[in-house]
Amino acid sequence: MGQKVNPIGFRTGIMLDWKSRWYASKKEFADLLIEDQKIRAFINKKYKSAGIPEIHIERTRDEVKVVLHAARPGVIIGRKGTQVEQLQDELQGLVGRRINIKIEEINRPELQAHLVAEDIAEQLSKRAAFRRTIKRALEQTMEAGAKGIKIQMAGRLGGSEMARREKQIAGSMPLSTLRAKIDYGFVEAKTPQGHIGIQVWINQGEYEDQNDGADAQEGQASKKPKRAYKR
Repeated sequence: MGQKVNPIGFRTGIMLDWKSRWYASKKEFADLLIEDQKIRAFINKKYKSAGIPEIHIERTRDEVKVVLHAARPGVIIGRKGTQVEQLQDELQGLVGRRINIKIEEINRPELQAHLVAEDIAEQLSKRAAFRRTIKRALEQTMEAGAKGIKIQMAGRLGGSEMARREKQIAGSMPLSTLRAKIDYGFVEAKTPQGHIGIQVWINQGEYEDQNDGADAQEGQASKKPKRAYKR
């Protein structure tokens, strides 16, 4: 049997931070976890077209801070920010706590696995040819600067009687390397023949690349006191 590991869960706590950042006692933990799930489900359902791959939740004693990472933040903000206030009121009514919403724009949606999977699902629901859709997604992501991408579909592809699995890879995909920055997304496309599961893995490079400059600065800073001490 294949031993499959979710790349996000595999790196959480080592290379990635948790998407819900709060602490609670055993009595409160289950209720707060369900609250988080309700908030995410409500936002994803209401703003499907906004392209939201990640929702981060932080809790303090007084309020719940919800950070939305969106490819199209204008859909959520609305004219003069009226829709944000409306969303805030709706979430406060749903949860019964004070909500603080923050929206962060995603500059390169082609490198977000969930958004790529959503785009493929939208094309399939419009009866596009699945092989052409996969090929186009591979090309767009590689042109955007990804190190590698893997797309896998499962279901009644092309409306066939028997369900099957199709997979295509471009570039490198080191799934067992923790240092590699792998983004993963899963979306179901609703077609007249049935649901088609779409999995996308995107290799965005290595985590070390971002810290090279910081490490160099730390090294220089650590050297300076030594020189002063010698004098």
